[in-house]
Amino acid sequence: MACPNSPGQAEKLYHEFEEAQHASDEEIRSKLDISPELLEMAWQEAEEDESHTLTPDSLIELVHSHAASAIEKYMAWKLLKSDMAHIFFKDLKDHGRVVAFKAKTQNAVDAAKDVFCRNHDDEEYCYV
Repeated sequence: MACPNSPGQAEKLYHEFEEAQHASDEEIRSKLDISPELLEMAWQEAEEDESHTLTPDSLIELVHSHAASAIEKYMAWKLLKSDMAHIFFKDLKDHGRVVAFKAKTQNAVDAAKDVFCRNHDDEEYCYV
């Protein structure tokens, strides 16, 4: 990401990140235009890939077919750290820092989905 060239640009960038930091999971999904179904599709793609991993960059590329901006990367990282994303992915860490997300197995996803739907009132994702 290039440095802002003016105080106005720097302030705008700061406010974008501040807004994203305080956004709810639903707001993040809405701003990124990534529904629970698209997140599940991303899991299926990652599961089929030999590395079984997904990064914020690769999520944006997969769903929207363009390189992610810095703010999109941050919001995608927040989305992948959400409870809903943990149905499908687990954190991959390097020296304690999350560097990517690994696709869970089908059995693990089924169990995580059951637990998620018992503990969350997400009508959009949890079916009766």
